[in-house]
Amino acid sequence: MGNWIGRWGQSALIVVLCGFGLAACNSAGGLSSPDVTNAPAAGFGQISNGSEEEFIINVGRRVYFDRGSAVVTEEAKMTIKSQADWLKRNKKWLVKVQGHADDPGSEAAQKTLSAKRADAVMAELVSLGVSPKRVWSKGYGVERPVTDCASIECQSQNRRVVVNLRTEYDESAPQGR
Repeated sequence: MGNWIGRWGQSALIVVLCGFGLAACNSAGGLSSPDVTNAPAAGFGQISNGSEEEFIINVGRRVYFDRGSAVVTEEAKMTIKSQADWLKRNKKWLVKVQGHADDPGSEAAQKTLSAKRADAVMAELVSLGVSPKRVWSKGYGVERPVTDCASIECQSQNRRVVVNLRTEYDESAPQGR
């Protein structure tokens, strides 16, 4: 019996000493570990006003749609309003509005639906004061999924429009810009 207490006591002593050792590591020499809770996210510590990073992090570039729909939801309208306000303050940027789909139907139907989604977001941006000369749209259908999965929650991530900032027009922009 005494031998059992001795082993138990030794184990308890080791645990206590390790605990003190770990505590000392956290505050050795009066220093403490950094507060990582409030530390800036890696890669985003120096976000400048008017930058693409600011747009992505602080405004958001994606809006989502209901299944089979190109109707802009009230929630999406709030994001688009923020996008339009930011774009009106930062006129150096051009905007490519990219529509995507992951809905039932043929590939051609998906392409058409994604183009309608992109056009709907583009129309909202223009109605909120963004110059139509700065904005163009393209529907990608199912070509560029965020994720490939069977669940409805997962597929809904592909029913989106992404507002991408550009410094110049690309081949999908209408001629004459």
